[in-house]
Amino acid sequence: MAANVKNRYKPVMVAKIKRPLYLSRVPAGTFSPADDYIEKALDLNEHLIKHEAATFFCRISGDSMKGAGIFSGDLAIVDRSIKAVSGSIVVVNLNGETNCKRLKLAKNKTYLCPENPDFKTIEINSDADFEIWGVVTNVIHKVGKS
Repeated sequence: MAANVKNRYKPVMVAKIKRPLYLSRVPAGTFSPADDYIEKALDLNEHLIKHEAATFFCRISGDSMKGAGIFSGDLAIVDRSIKAVSGSIVVVNLNGETNCKRLKLAKNKTYLCPENPDFKTIEINSDADFEIWGVVTNVIHKVGKS
């Protein structure tokens, strides 16, 4: 089942869409006029996807990861080629259900930890059907009311 879901979310890299990336950074504090210098054209595929064949996207549902800046409706970019280590935010399949949590490995135990105190940490026991599908590398979300 996991292989089918992974393939369903494989990125389609059909067209390169490059947009200007300005050399100066834009402060989010005191107003400063922007420089007129463009550093280069930025292709978001190149910027966000390091391992094209191993990357898939998934839509996040729920509020358990809001403390990590991941909100319901966000689009997660997940790389299957990156080794998940303690502290990684991962997409997993646990007993047939897909989930996104922070992985914690401690004393030969595995935990899936939410980033919201309203949710409980899940300990993965030995009889669980558990598979890590990949590591979340980036998250895309809308801001404001746009």
